[in-house]
Amino acid sequence: MHSNTDQQFNKRILLGVIFLSSFFNPFMGSAVNIALPSISRDLSMDAVELSWIAMAFLLSSAVFLVPFGKLADIWGRKKMLLYGNVFFTFSTLLCAFSNSGFMLITSRFIQGIGSAMILSSGMAIVISAFPPEKRGRIIGWNTSAVYVGLSAAPLLGGILTQTFGWQSLFYINAAAGILIIAGIVFGVKAEWAEARTDLFDLTGSVIYVLAMSALMYGFSKLPGRFALILTLSGTAGLLFFITWELRAKIPVLNIGLFRKNKIFAFSNLAALINYAATFGVTFVLSLYLQSVKGLSPREAGLILITQPVMMAVVASVSGRLSDRIDSRILSSAGMAIIVIGLISLIFLSRDTTSTYLITTLVVLGFGFGMFSSPNTNSVMSSVEKKYLGTASATLGTMRLTGQMFSMAIAAMSIHLFIGETTIQDATIPGFMKSVRVIFTVFTILCILGVFASMARGKRQMT
Repeated sequence: MHSNTDQQFNKRILLGVIFLSSFFNPFMGSAVNIALPSISRDLSMDAVELSWIAMAFLLSSAVFLVPFGKLADIWGRKKMLLYGNVFFTFSTLLCAFSNSGFMLITSRFIQGIGSAMILSSGMAIVISAFPPEKRGRIIGWNTSAVYVGLSAAPLLGGILTQTFGWQSLFYINAAAGILIIAGIVFGVKAEWAEARTDLFDLTGSVIYVLAMSALMYGFSKLPGRFALILTLSGTAGLLFFITWELRAKIPVLNIGLFRKNKIFAFSNLAALINYAATFGVTFVLSLYLQSVKGLSPREAGLILITQPVMMAVVASVSGRLSDRIDSRILSSAGMAIIVIGLISLIFLSRDTTSTYLITTLVVLGFGFGMFSSPNTNSVMSSVEKKYLGTASATLGTMRLTGQMFSMAIAAMSIHLFIGETTIQDATIPGFMKSVRVIFTVFTILCILGVFASMARGKRQMT
């Protein structure tokens, strides 16, 4: 954007801040999954309530990402990143001091708003600051930071939970948040606001937030009558939002990006389906390993660490490859490999060996690492610079919405088979039936995702 950009900010500090954010955000989510049985005992929460510790965070993140993405383009991405980290750090402390399930779920909802502010600006800043030919490499590193966070979470989260209690997970994240805030204030001097002359579409944003909230909350509570009404109302609200945005002079979400840009549209759809088919895996396996197999949080973490470690290794390589090889090929191959891993999980039983599970997680991790970085590069390289914030927020929304639906599918299945109760000897057979249903649905979704990924067409670098 500016000829003196290199003088305006320290790229190493910038990358450090972004990568640290990218590490701790997923670390938080994954570590909380390991701590769920401990939280359940301390705060007397059943299996379905436990799912809302993750879903409350995902719901608010997904709902606010698109409006914050547009606001970051107008107001300034560095400002959005800074205030997002302040908000996230404060709400993380609220989580640590929670003394009831309701307070923890509410604090996680507030934490998700801060996360949306961070996610809407972080990747867009990186893309703005580096030339197109380096995007794949930077995205690969950033994706690896995400997966290193995911990798550290099961083991480190298990040890912390066992030794210091589940609250320690939030204390560590709050401390990291303070470091990140200091890095932004003292180390990042530039500002990026390519759309600062645009007006913010407040009406469109309100319609979007209400419609997405109704759809996602309603879907998570299906098959009840009120949940069905909410789901249908949310769907109708999103259709109205699309109509509104098509008429808006400066829309909060440029629908034209989907209508005229096939690569953007199908890459985002592939991300939505992929996360819907994979995110609930860790939640289900954490409950399975600790409540069915009787493992400790640390032992469960040692097994679950396999998948994100594999993701971290493969994502950095696939990110570099995506600068030379068409992302469509890499991402679609990754999704096909994930299908193989998900099919293996359908046959999970009380007697499944750790070797079988670890091998399956290696396959899933390889496939996900192969998919993620190239798909992100595909989205971010398909738009003009002024839309980078919107593109980053849209992709983030697809990811979070997919994760929310993944958790909702898992929670709905568990609720149908064991009701609102904890997993114990009497309910284990019902829980195992729900596990088979969950992984069957995930497999079908992922097969559809392969076709969505292939449909995007060839990428043109911008």
